[in-house]
Amino acid sequence: MSKQVRVRFAPSPTGPLHIGGVRTALFNYLFAKKNNGVFYIRIEDTDQTRFVPGAEEYIFEALRWLGIEPDETIGKNEKFGPYKQSERKHLYKDYALQLVHDGFAYYAFDTAEELDAKRKEAEAEGKTFIYNHSTREYLVNSLNMTHQELEARLYNEDPYVIRFKMPSSEKLTIQDMVRGEVTFDTSLLDDKVLFKSDGMPTYHLANIVDDHLQETSHVIRGEEWLPSLPLHHLLYRSFRWESPEFAHLPLILKPVGNGKLSKRDGDKLGFPVFPLEWKGEDGSVSMGYREQGYFPEAVINFLALLGWNEGTDQEIYSLEQLAQVFDLGRVNKSGAKFDPEKNKWFNHQYLMEKSNDELAEMFLLTLEQKGIQKSLNEVSTIVGLVKDRANFVTDLYDLADYFFVAPKEYDAKVMKNFTEDTKIWLQEISNIIVSIDNFEAKVIEEKVKSWITEQNIGMGKVMQPLRVAMVGEMKGPDLFEIMNVLGQQEVIQRIKAIIEK
Repeated sequence: MSKQVRVRFAPSPTGPLHIGGVRTALFNYLFAKKNNGVFYIRIEDTDQTRFVPGAEEYIFEALRWLGIEPDETIGKNEKFGPYKQSERKHLYKDYALQLVHDGFAYYAFDTAEELDAKRKEAEAEGKTFIYNHSTREYLVNSLNMTHQELEARLYNEDPYVIRFKMPSSEKLTIQDMVRGEVTFDTSLLDDKVLFKSDGMPTYHLANIVDDHLQETSHVIRGEEWLPSLPLHHLLYRSFRWESPEFAHLPLILKPVGNGKLSKRDGDKLGFPVFPLEWKGEDGSVSMGYREQGYFPEAVINFLALLGWNEGTDQEIYSLEQLAQVFDLGRVNKSGAKFDPEKNKWFNHQYLMEKSNDELAEMFLLTLEQKGIQKSLNEVSTIVGLVKDRANFVTDLYDLADYFFVAPKEYDAKVMKNFTEDTKIWLQEISNIIVSIDNFEAKVIEEKVKSWITEQNIGMGKVMQPLRVAMVGEMKGPDLFEIMNVLGQQEVIQRIKAIIEK
């Protein structure tokens, strides 16, 4: 690549950052790192009517938690600042006027009521009203006015917008880094508003101007922006600016059915679609990956493989590894179905990679909240026995509660087969436990199993009630490891309790 790679993530602070937006940020970040480029964040807040308090802070906190740190942004290496569009609004009008002067845009004075009437007229005839080459000659705009009429309108400060003058019949073929050649017919496109009557630019103008001034080399964005590509391409051409290369990423699809994964789908279907928990102004709370116990590296790994793969069977990648191998040419054109179970699977893989001590430190917080005091060493041992069944640290207590609290209820199926013989056998096991000096798992196992064999009793007839005495049900890791952790006195007490039960 001849010039420096500069890519951006440009979210609008209109609510919490959706997981689809996170993936767009991630792919931009990876592309920049792969090509020794710059990844920057620009906040696009020109639409103040949709501004949501706290959303901007949320965006930055979410990306920080995920490890997707920008090289440039608000308050950091502001080489092409400001990095907030509302602080750049003085720039855009001159560019809009330049387009008018050069014949690529025009003033439109139509009122909202007049345009609404045109739409209703078209609907009555079974047609769709489009403000473009087929209608603009009959509407209230500078294309149909004398110079004097236009000057009078502007002098009187009549409200206006500036619209782009879309070519009437041009076939545009544009290269997309994901989709290859894409073709558009300009005769089917409308004359988009570039500059609004409130003195603010629309997304289209501000986006193009900022990308040019901030020297963006590649625009990597979601597929939903593909219909805007012809306008953006023509704006670059009209300004005589070198256009960046474009790449439109596939949609993230719902796990079931058709359509794009929406912000409402997560809470409805029971999984997060936001990186962090979001509390709405209406009191609603939407789940976040962080609060649901996901590791940020697992979220990153999962998202990277939604619509991209290296072409190998490898599934586990660190952020650094992804940056080394990421290639836009391997991004899929078709949408990627979101799989919540696969998402959990990734979290399990990262949980298994963490040391028992790391997980124990996290788990200790849960135990403290429950009023349970245990040493790090004790909890680390317990974690090592149960973590292979956990997807989240929050699963650990349900998997290991019997280590901390003796069972009060016992598995009904096992208790149905509990006879006077069972009591005698368990009492004998208790006596054996009392006699063991070196209370280690292997020693306990050898003593107990030797006695069962000598007595010619079916192994399950003793082992099942013994497990239920320790755990309360037929679950858990190796029984003798459990007994070792519980300790001699606790094991004896639990056997006594089930016999009395």
